Amino acid sequence: MNEEPQRKRDSLSLILMLPNMVTILGLCAGLTSIRFVLVGRYDIAAALIIFAALIDGLDGLLARRLNAASDIGGELDSLSDFLCFGVAPGILVFQFALARDFATGWMFVLIYVCCACLRLARFNVSRDEPPPVGKPHFVGVPAPGGAMLALLPVFLTQQGIVDARDFPVVFGVWTLIVAWLMVSKVPTLSSKAVRVKREWQLVVLLAAAVIVGLMVTRFWLLLVILDLAYAAIVAVAVMQYFRKPRIS
Repeated sequence: MNEEPQRKRDSLSLILMLPNMVTILGLCAGLTSIRFVLVGRYDIAAALIIFAALIDGLDGLLARRLNAASDIGGELDSLSDFLCFGVAPGILVFQFALARDFATGWMFVLIYVCCACLRLARFNVSRDEPPPVGKPHFVGVPAPGGAMLALLPVFLTQQGIVDARDFPVVFGVWTLIVAWLMVSKVPTLSSKAVRVKREWQLVVLLAAAVIVGLMVTRFWLLLVILDLAYAAIVAVAVMQYFRKPRIS
């Protein structure tokens, strides 16, 4: 009489496993990125990290839509983010731009990866807290955004704008800045806060078409433009944060 409910408890619909499968897909992309770093294919390694960033929010969205959120899914997502946006970008940036000065370059990478870990740990602790007052925002730069900023020297070099390998100290300092942004308390842009007025919908759709065109024809240039645009948004947020009077 109770066999059917018991069977439901002992099994799980494949659809409900979809969010965790997407997370595993991103994790595999991050691991494979490290593999391509080891053989010197930095372009493929960077593209795999970008792919992991693109699908990073998809697992959470699927979990909410399918009502399939779980504790193991949240922990799996956090561990995957640490590898894809902490360890993998750190190894890539070191091998690509910082390896000439082994000791100093590795110190920059250690700080970046540790900050990525601390940023994700703080996010896990605050996951069940009430949402921040006002517009939705991130506290500090999220891990995928930090990874994209950290990969800016790779994007610039692949596009031929500047060879990051000739300026290891400059880009090492840039890596430290990105690391600080991740663990800072600067309120940064969240996609949930982005609203589009109806009269601007056509413009946004045309911009999406331009982005797709650049993705196919000028992939690295597109990444440089998007990275610099995001860096500018974060810079404005930092200035507003330090200008804001503190309540003692």
